[in-house]
Amino acid sequence: MRVILYTGKGGVGKTTVAAATAVKCASLGYKTLVISTDAAHSLGDSVDQEIGDQPTLLAPNLWGQEVNALHELEEHWDRIHVYLTSLFASQGVDDIVAEEMASPPGMEEVASLMWIKKHKREGKFDVLIVDCAPTGETLQLLAFPDVAKWYLARIFPIHRMMNKVARPVMQPFISIPLPSDDIFSNVKDLLIDLEGMKKILGDPKVCTTRIVLNLEKMVVKEAQRAFTYLSLYDYLTDLVVVNRVLPPEVTDTYFDSWREAQQRYSVMVETAFSPIPTLRTKLFDHEIVGLESLAEMGESIYGDRDPSQIFYQSVPQRIRKVGNTYELQLHLPFVGKEDVDIKHREGELFVSVGPYKREISLPRVLNGKRVTKGRLDEGMLSVTFSDRKP
Repeated sequence: MRVILYTGKGGVGKTTVAAATAVKCASLGYKTLVISTDAAHSLGDSVDQEIGDQPTLLAPNLWGQEVNALHELEEHWDRIHVYLTSLFASQGVDDIVAEEMASPPGMEEVASLMWIKKHKREGKFDVLIVDCAPTGETLQLLAFPDVAKWYLARIFPIHRMMNKVARPVMQPFISIPLPSDDIFSNVKDLLIDLEGMKKILGDPKVCTTRIVLNLEKMVVKEAQRAFTYLSLYDYLTDLVVVNRVLPPEVTDTYFDSWREAQQRYSVMVETAFSPIPTLRTKLFDHEIVGLESLAEMGESIYGDRDPSQIFYQSVPQRIRKVGNTYELQLHLPFVGKEDVDIKHREGELFVSVGPYKREISLPRVLNGKRVTKGRLDEGMLSVTFSDRKP
C-alpha cells in the first residue's frame, strides 16, 4: 500500500489538494482511500458527501474516512488517561485541568494515525492519502518511539519490578496513586503500536510527505520549517504543491501587486525546496467542491503524471549529532567549493550557490550554536555546528 501524507499551514487548500489527488488516483484504477486525521474535519465538505468514521464509498475505486479522534484517543489512551487524571488530581490540580493535562497535545492525531497501520495490515487499498492536521509539527511526535524503544529495553522492566514490590507497601502511606500492572501493559502496547506506525511512515518506499503552500511569505516560511523537521526525522518529502497561483489570463491591474509578490515567492520556493519537484495549480474561477471539480484540480496539478508515484527518492537534507557537535548535510550536486558560500544567524542558515541563495530554517536544538566548519565532498555539503565559546 502506498501512503501519501499531505501537510501545510491552515487555509492553504491542503484538504482540497489531498482530495483531488485521491480522485485522480481512483480514476487511474487504484483502490484509493482518503482519510482525514484533522480534528476539524472538512474532507466531507470537499467531496460534498457524508463521510463516516469507517471507510465510506464515494465513487468507483474511491473511499473516504473522517477519523473520530476522541474515539481513537479513548481506545488507545483511555486507561493511561484515567491514571494520569487521578495522579494530577491527587496533587491538587482542578478536575477539569487534570483532564486536559492527561492528554498530551497532538495525541488525538497520533491516535488517529493508528489507522494507517490497520489499513496497511488489512491490505484492502492500493493508495492511502492522509489529510493531516494543518501543521507539520505533529510529526515530531513520531520521533517518540525512538526514545520509547530505549525506555522499554532498559527502564521499563526495572520500574515495573520496583512497582510490583513497592506498591503494596507504599500505597497506604502516600497520596500519589501508583500505576497498576494494567497501566504498564497499556503503555507498552501503545509504544509498540507507535513503533509499528513509524516503521510504515518512515519507509521511503511506502510513505512520502507532500507540502501544500500558497505563494505568501508566512506560508512559505512555515512550509520551510515543516520541511526541516520532516528531514530531521528522516521522513521523505517527495513533492511540493503550490496552490492558488494566479493564471496568466487574469490581466486586471488590480492583481498586479499580488502577481508580482507571487512571482517573487515562486523563485523562493524553487530555491528553498530544490531539488524536490514543485507542481502548481491555478486559482480557479469557481469553488472546488464535489468530485467533478476535484477531478479538474487533480488534472491541473498532475496532468499525465501518476500521483501515486514517488517524485523524489532521497532526503535532500539531514541533521545528525556527531559527538558534541551537530552536522547538517545538504545535497548540492554539480557545484564546486568556490561556488558555495555559507552565512549563519540564529535559527537560519543561508547557503548561496552562485546567484542563488537557499534559506534553511534550523531546528531549536541548534539555538546558541555556531558554524565551525563547512566542507563539500562529492556533491554533499556538510556544515558543523558547535557550542559558542564563552
